[in-house]
Amino acid sequence: MNIDVKNINPISDYPLGEKRKEWLKTSTGKTLDEITLENVINGDIKPEDIRISPETLKLQGEIAKKGNRPTITKNFERASEMVAIPDDKILATYNALRPYRSSKEELFEIADELESKYSAVVISAFIKEAAEVYEQRGQLRKD
Repeated sequence: MNIDVKNINPISDYPLGEKRKEWLKTSTGKTLDEITLENVINGDIKPEDIRISPETLKLQGEIAKKGNRPTITKNFERASEMVAIPDDKILATYNALRPYRSSKEELFEIADELESKYSAVVISAFIKEAAEVYEQRGQLRKD
């Protein structure tokens, strides 16, 4: 389904799950109506079938943007990129971002890898910004 995001209305279209259910699909292409307890019990729904899609997160971001909520908009942009990144890589990145855990170079390497391997441009910029802030605050790992 082609959705004209320019015409999304944060009042009449939100929440998407109630007002625009037909727009939503999981990362494997299942619709919300297909995700039922019966289908789970029958084995027709697998764990990967209930993973949110980047498109859904981008739609949520558009709703936030139209509602003048820039912080939430950025969160949804990052989340839409994270869907493609394996869970263990996300966890390792989270741990690397904790203060005093990584050098500036290590954080930049992680950012570059996420951008080149997973097209995570927004997340990459976020990590590089965090590295700069940690440097200013003296919160990078000292070897």
